[in-house]
Amino acid sequence: MIQDPFEQALFAMVQLPYLQPFDDVNKRVSRLSANIPFIKRNLSPLSFIDVPRALYTDALLGVYELNKADLLRDVFIWAYERSAARYAAVRQSLGSPIRSGSSTRPPLRQIVGEVVRGRMDRKAAAAYVAAWVQKNDIPEAEREKFRDMAEAELVSLHEGNFARYQIRPSEFEAWQQVWTEKQEVRVTESAATAWSISA
Repeated sequence: MIQDPFEQALFAMVQLPYLQPFDDVNKRVSRLSANIPFIKRNLSPLSFIDVPRALYTDALLGVYELNKADLLRDVFIWAYERSAARYAAVRQSLGSPIRSGSSTRPPLRQIVGEVVRGRMDRKAAAAYVAAWVQKNDIPEAEREKFRDMAEAELVSLHEGNFARYQIRPSEFEAWQQVWTEKQEVRVTESAATAWSISA
């Protein structure tokens, strides 16, 4: 009965974990379900890559224990704005393919896998990708675009897609802690400030 795709998405995010229809993965299913209205309307997808786990958990506890969705709503809006900006940047950076998709995929898979297995943070990953592009058989005119593609792949890496890079769950989890550590501190401070202003 809800017509607005953003309201539909928020409704799915709030209600599915609250109802606990499955023994496990209720929160994950709710985050995936929230994308259904966006995909149907050809809108940018929602990703929770940069959302600190503690903030998301607090927002859900607000729903479970206080029957209030205010914090989850704020987290949802903040996450969607970041997701939409990232999605637009990735689409713009990819532009027209520099080579056929099949020829760029193996090097991208290799770079992403090496960054994850090496547990590199954002700064180390950027330096590694830049050095890799210089050393390998990438035409000079295409290096910058290829580097942008590799960085976009790393930024969009999450628990739902890391397997396609032949990365093990333990490797992804160890890398994710390093990758989000500094980012999480900044995001938490920013979100806490926004929450205190709105409260």
